[in-house]
Amino acid sequence: MKQIGIWLILAALISAASASAIRAQQSQPPSPQFVDLKSTDGTLLKATYFAAARPGPGVLLLPQSNRDRKSWDGEAAQLAAAGINTLTLDIRGFGESGGTRGDFKRMAEDVDTAVEFLMSQPGVDRQVIGLGGAGWLGVTYSVEAARRHPKEVKSLVLMSGETGRDGLHFLHQAPQLPELFVFSDEDEYPPTQDAMKLLYVTASSPSKKLVHYSAAEDAPWLWYETSDAARVPAHGGHGTDMFQVHRELPMIIVQWFITTLLNTPGHAPADTLAAADLLNQLQTPGGAVQVKQQLVEARKKDPQAQLWPEVAADIIGEDYQRVGDIKNAIQVFQLNLLAYPDSADANDNLADAYLADGQKNLARQYAEKALAMLDSHKTPLSSWSDSEPRRDEIRHSAQRTLQQAIKDPNH
Repeated sequence: MKQIGIWLILAALISAASASAIRAQQSQPPSPQFVDLKSTDGTLLKATYFAAARPGPGVLLLPQSNRDRKSWDGEAAQLAAAGINTLTLDIRGFGESGGTRGDFKRMAEDVDTAVEFLMSQPGVDRQVIGLGGAGWLGVTYSVEAARRHPKEVKSLVLMSGETGRDGLHFLHQAPQLPELFVFSDEDEYPPTQDAMKLLYVTASSPSKKLVHYSAAEDAPWLWYETSDAARVPAHGGHGTDMFQVHRELPMIIVQWFITTLLNTPGHAPADTLAAADLLNQLQTPGGAVQVKQQLVEARKKDPQAQLWPEVAADIIGEDYQRVGDIKNAIQVFQLNLLAYPDSADANDNLADAYLADGQKNLARQYAEKALAMLDSHKTPLSSWSDSEPRRDEIRHSAQRTLQQAIKDPNH
């Protein structure tokens, strides 16, 4: 009986292991497919499709002019493994695609052909599409495609490139579009660095993010970005070449698309640099009133809009409180709680400010709310932190505020 029991256990373990292996195999994306696309004028375009193992969003990746679509292979495979169907494309005249370069209207049509192919694939959510481009070629046509498909495109990644007047105007008029900008001071095709800075400062999205690899000096100008890769020695400062030098960059991009296409489609956390103007307003006495109106207006268009990071406003409110300006501290903390109502941290900050102002009933009310939220575990502590040490710190803070508030409540 004992031996039979052992064999039954072994059989169960083997069965469980086999089931686990099957599930793992099912979750693995299929092998990439080489695809022939025909543009509107019949030009043959070469592409590679990395299908995800389950239905989900799609991403189109465009290479720089001195590389081909294979430069995105590693990134595309990681995106597919994460559940994002990904297509890489050689635009006409570049890589393995036919046709001659220089016909910018036709090249834009090539990208539209690829977008339509991607959106037509089984399992691709055609309403949740991301675009990534490197170099002048990839950046220009990614921005232009986003301009032509504003309802479908929910996220952009732009590396080491530039765009024209129409593209800049689009970025400025698209506050709802999250964009990731990546460049290096060591880019071998200056002034790409300044072109990328122009893109970043022109874009109006509060959730835009900048990845800037700094250097002591910019690389010297040798020539324009060209398909002749031998004309300017490459040293890992331009476009997808940066993947070899900055090994963390591929995962930064993958995580960006996971956030903006899978987790919160069309949204990313507000960024401090992107919110500079609003944060400067908050640091001006009375500025919270004007900033509140901007938040209200933004929420009318997008109920999930966030215009600044929670932690940045925390710091500003705490600075007001440290110098004894409790009125402005309360206004900032009230505004931050309006923007982040599920944050126990925001409730605790407001409770502490009310206590400093002698408003003990309100201090007790918000301290109790912070503690109730911590006990429920229904939401993270805050938008920026949910670690146990931080939760313990806020719990102790709220308990201290509550104890002081109930000693002599202000009726």
